[in-house]
Amino acid sequence: MTGQNQGGAARQPRRRGQGELESQVLAELRRAPHPVNAGWVQERLGGGLAYTTVITILTRLHVKGVVERERSGRSFAWTATADESGLAALRMRKVLDAEADREAVLASFVTALPPGDERLLRDLLAAAADEGED
Repeated sequence: MTGQNQGGAARQPRRRGQGELESQVLAELRRAPHPVNAGWVQERLGGGLAYTTVITILTRLHVKGVVERERSGRSFAWTATADESGLAALRMRKVLDAEADREAVLASFVTALPPGDERLLRDLLAAAADEGED
């Protein structure tokens, strides 16, 4: 009964986690040798992903400011302007911006960090403060 559940219906493909498809699209754009069209991205992602889905993800990434697009004929050529860590940072800021008590959220976040991550965060904040003094 490979490929079927007990009711005889074919198994559904695994759903991607929230943001997983955006990360995959961004990774492919970062591997691209030059600005590429949505069809190029669709081919590299495989798995029967619809062209319209790729366009939707590219457009969302453009709105978030992590990809740029330039007119190329009747469509666009797309280029990554951020990496996956930049996309994750945007997500974190979006969550923080949605909360009324930023201080409480940040305090809870910092106190929940493992010691090594807390130390890293402190070092990054100190380095950013030093850059601001220059």
